[in-house]
Amino acid sequence: MADTIPIKVENAQAEVERLRKLIHYHNHRYYVLDSPEISDTEFDRLLRQLINIETAYPELITPDSPTQRVGGAPAEGFERIAHVTPMMSLGNAFSAEELRAFDARVKSGLGAGQVEYVVELKIDGLAINLIYEKGRLVRGATRGDGSYGEDVTTNIRTIRAIPLVLGDNGNGIPLLLEVRGEVYMPRKEFDRLNTERDAAGEPLMANPRNAAAGSLRQLDPKITAGRALDIFVYGLGVREGFQVGTHAQTLEELSRLGFKINPHYRVFNNMDAVIEYCRSWEEQRVDLSYDIDGLVIKVNRLESQEQLGSTAKEPRWAIAFKFPAEQAVTVVEDIFVRVGRTGAITPTAILRPVRLAGSTVSKATLHNADYISEKDIRIGDTVIIHKAGEIIPEVIAVIPSRRTGNERQFTMPALCPDCSGPVVREPGEVAYKCVNPHCPALLREGLIHFVSRDAMNIEGLGPAVITALFDRGLIKDAADLYHLEASTLAEMERMGDKSAWNLVAAIAKSKEAGLARVLFALGIRYVGAKASQILGRHFANIDAIKTATRDDLLTIDEIGPKIAESIVTYFADSKNLRFIEKLRAAGVKLTEERPDTGEQQLTGKTFVLTGTLTMPRKEAETLIEHMGGKVSAAVSKKTDYVVAGSEAGSKLDKAIQLGITVLNEEEFKRLVAGSLR
Repeated sequence: MADTIPIKVENAQAEVERLRKLIHYHNHRYYVLDSPEISDTEFDRLLRQLINIETAYPELITPDSPTQRVGGAPAEGFERIAHVTPMMSLGNAFSAEELRAFDARVKSGLGAGQVEYVVELKIDGLAINLIYEKGRLVRGATRGDGSYGEDVTTNIRTIRAIPLVLGDNGNGIPLLLEVRGEVYMPRKEFDRLNTERDAAGEPLMANPRNAAAGSLRQLDPKITAGRALDIFVYGLGVREGFQVGTHAQTLEELSRLGFKINPHYRVFNNMDAVIEYCRSWEEQRVDLSYDIDGLVIKVNRLESQEQLGSTAKEPRWAIAFKFPAEQAVTVVEDIFVRVGRTGAITPTAILRPVRLAGSTVSKATLHNADYISEKDIRIGDTVIIHKAGEIIPEVIAVIPSRRTGNERQFTMPALCPDCSGPVVREPGEVAYKCVNPHCPALLREGLIHFVSRDAMNIEGLGPAVITALFDRGLIKDAADLYHLEASTLAEMERMGDKSAWNLVAAIAKSKEAGLARVLFALGIRYVGAKASQILGRHFANIDAIKTATRDDLLTIDEIGPKIAESIVTYFADSKNLRFIEKLRAAGVKLTEERPDTGEQQLTGKTFVLTGTLTMPRKEAETLIEHMGGKVSAAVSKKTDYVVAGSEAGSKLDKAIQLGITVLNEEEFKRLVAGSLR
């Protein structure tokens, strides 16, 4: 009964603050440090006291209250939001030789004889981005495509190892902190969840990673709260009021702020020690209470990380060492070939279904004819398969002792299976290709890419619909999509009037996608989504790209020789130029938005933003990037301008020390308006 006695209103605020501080402390001891000081009963009593006061005085409830971890009302969907700084993926290494090659590249880039590395376990879960403002959690988002993720803030708050309010590490609370981590499901919770699902007759989760991802993306946060998700944080994006010199120091300071870091990270000063540590975990990992799929190696000094920089896809200062993939034995029941959007014909094995790395596998890539020949893979063979990078099933070896004599050799087809046109193999190439430019498979696969999420993002236009449109002769290329009518689409099987109108609306909407998405949709070899964004910002319209030379393209940061040569080759083809004109005639936007003035004024300039600005930080970053500039999180000798708002800290000090131009907000606005030179 004592827990339900109302408290006087004049004391309610003070008591709420006292209880929250106490609960946050014991929550950290239990979920992060694994060292509780009170019993579960005592903890529950404190929480009930807080709930009672907040129920009596709802105006005292705040988002960072421990009572808000249970989850609110179900959401209708997840909003897509931009990360303050991109969440890049990592390159992979599968052997000691590849790690030594990484070491050589790092030392070449730094011009240093010895480099210090931090090695961390690579948690097999879901990457998350957390934003803290003045020490309070304000947003949580999934990694998504690296630039944009899904807003899962409500669900993130239910994970008790994530602090809602930061502790004091002795250096004050950071003004702004973007924290990266990996949300995972412990094996014990995964087993419990699958036991419950099995008893209820529901399909089982494939593995803890998928279970964690599915749990975090529940529209009802109460479901997320009911699953014991956990997290390890491993790094930072943007930060204000958080000064460290190495990655190891970053982890230590994050721990002091109240975050859960993995205890098994180590610092080494040579690659041989790194390799030995990685190998030691190949067997040790079975003793962990959670899944890992490798280790991550990072250059320790942050200044060195900044100096090495990144490619369009991944940092040059970090790499993931992936464990040898799990293997299984099965039988190749048949081999078929598939024609891709470039015309390459890829053989695929049809397998007797087998469980591998948490899922059932019935197909595996055979790469090309040389691969089949080298490994002597025959139809009917018993083979060993694994998942390359633990993602793509692959046949790695034949077991000759199990041959019966009934196995059959496989030969690549002389004619394309889709158009019956000739299949050729160019000198020096491993791939057999269909060279018929009108091959339905090439056009179909190219169209599927054109409408995909990172390209024109036409919702409702999947492979099945594309194939049906082709088979009915309604489209011959992507430009024909923009002339489809709802009445025609409604006549197709399983389409209907409403679906037809929705599809026509989605196609029309894609006309405004802009140059960057169009460039990616064109399927130019080596030009991925990131490179397309860089090209779109730099050139602003497709006509400028059409006339760009190889040398012009190579002056652009992150555009290398392979990309440059591929772009020049693509726009030298008259067929491609005619297709682009068809898109233009259909009303597809072939430009990228830019400010009206000073469009190229910031090309090649690097900015660092620090302190509090009156304009939204994301707006300032977008403005810089659209005008050709680049935004960096750290001040270095490569920085051209530091834009300093109120309460600017260590970045301003470093800029002054290095003699870098410092702009206040008004000077920055004049610069982008073109009045400051």
